[in-house]
Amino acid sequence: MYKLKISPEAKHDLVEIKSYISQDLCNQHAAENLVSKIIDKISGLQERPGIGAPLSSVVDINTDYRFLVCVNYLIFYRCEDEIVFVSRILHGRRDYARILFADLSVDE
Repeated sequence: MYKLKISPEAKHDLVEIKSYISQDLCNQHAAENLVSKIIDKISGLQERPGIGAPLSSVVDINTDYRFLVCVNYLIFYRCEDEIVFVSRILHGRRDYARILFADLSVDE
């Protein structure tokens, strides 16, 4: 079984997702359900880290990132030495390539 490491940014993303849905959309129940679904998907990576699609299959960037879809959100992660690093959890409509690779010049 792979070890799971979640970045501070991904933890912050979860807090922001829950806050937005519960406070801005006034739906605490939906916020808790979505965060629970995302956490379940992330937990599943420990046993099946290759389940996500390679990010390079959807953006023209050579990267070892993979992603999972959970409702409208994308979970970005990479595997190294039997460790799954979850980097970010972003809404699918965001410019995730620019967010993930902020220090690189990304042409789209």
